[in-house]
Amino acid sequence: MSTSNNESFKFQKIVAFVGVLLFLIKIYAWYKTGSVAILTDALESTINVIAGFIGLYSLYLSSLPRDENHPYGHGKAEFISASIEGALISIAGVIIIYEAIGNLRNPKELEQLDLGLILVAVTAVINYVIGGIAVKKGKKNHSLALISSGKHLQTDTYSTIGIIVGLVILYFTKISWIDSITALLFAVFIIYTGYKILRESISGIMDETDVLLLKEVVEFLEKKRRENWIDLHNLRIIKYGSTLHFDCHMTVPWYFNIEEGHLEVDALEDAVKNHFGDRIELFVHLDACKEYSCSICSKTDCPVRKHVFEGKIKWTIENVSTNQKHQKGIKVF
Repeated sequence: MSTSNNESFKFQKIVAFVGVLLFLIKIYAWYKTGSVAILTDALESTINVIAGFIGLYSLYLSSLPRDENHPYGHGKAEFISASIEGALISIAGVIIIYEAIGNLRNPKELEQLDLGLILVAVTAVINYVIGGIAVKKGKKNHSLALISSGKHLQTDTYSTIGIIVGLVILYFTKISWIDSITALLFAVFIIYTGYKILRESISGIMDETDVLLLKEVVEFLEKKRRENWIDLHNLRIIKYGSTLHFDCHMTVPWYFNIEEGHLEVDALEDAVKNHFGDRIELFVHLDACKEYSCSICSKTDCPVRKHVFEGKIKWTIENVSTNQKHQKGIKVF
C-alpha cells in the first residue's frame, strides 16, 4: 500500500467510526425529544454509516497490488464506492422530503427540545470538521472515495443545520410546520450534491476525459519538451482510483538506437513523475521521424536533415490527443 493510500485508508477508518458515533447520538436525541425532524436526520446518518464502511472497503481494494485478473490494479473500486455514496446521498434527500411532508400532515408536540438541539448541534460541528479534513486529505492523495466521504459528511451537516434552524424557530414561535419546510429546502440541496458525486464517479468508471487534468499535463510537457521529442501524440490518461495511467506515442529521430530512444523515454517519465508523484504509470511508444518531420524538428545537430527548420508546433490538447504524427499544415499517420 502506497503512503497516500495508507493515509487515506487510516482516515477513512475515522470517518466510519464517527459515522456510527453520531448516528447513536442522533437516535438518543430523537428518543428524548420525539422530533420527526431529528429522526429524519438520524435516518440520513444510517446512510453515513453504510457509506463510511463502503468507502473503507473500496480504499482497501484500491490499495491491493495488480494481479492476474486486474492487470491495472483495483483503483476502479473507488469510483464504484463514490457512485454508491452519491446514490445514497440522493436517497437520503428523498427520505427527508418524505418525512417532512408526513410531519406537515401530522405535526407532533416535541419534548426536551433544548437537549435535542444541543446534541444535534454537536453532531453537526463534528460532521463538518471531519468532512472538511476528509475532503482535504482526499484531494491531497487524489482519493475520490475519501473526497466523497468528506462531502457526504458535509452535506449531512447542511441538512442538520436546516433541521436546527427549523427547531430553533419552532422552539420560540411554536409554529410546528417550520421545521418541515426547512428540511424540504435542504433536501433539494442534498439530492443535487448526491447527483454531482454520482456523475463524477460514473465519468471515472467510463474513462471520461478529464479535460482540466489533460490540459495541465500538456502544458507541463510543452514546457519540459526536449529537442529530441519531435512530437507527442495519442496521449491518453485513465484514472484507477488515485493512480493515473498515461500512455502516448513520442516521435524521435529515426536513426536513434534502442538505448538512445530509451533514454528519451526515461527523461519523459522522470519529468512527469517529478511533477505528479508516484501515482503515475507511464507507457510510451516510440515512433521514428519521417522526412516531413524536418520542418518542425528543432534538433540543431541532426546529421541527416533534408529540409530546413520552419518552426516548432506548440503542443495542445488537440494535436497531442490525436493519433497522428505532427506536420506543418497537414497531419498524417
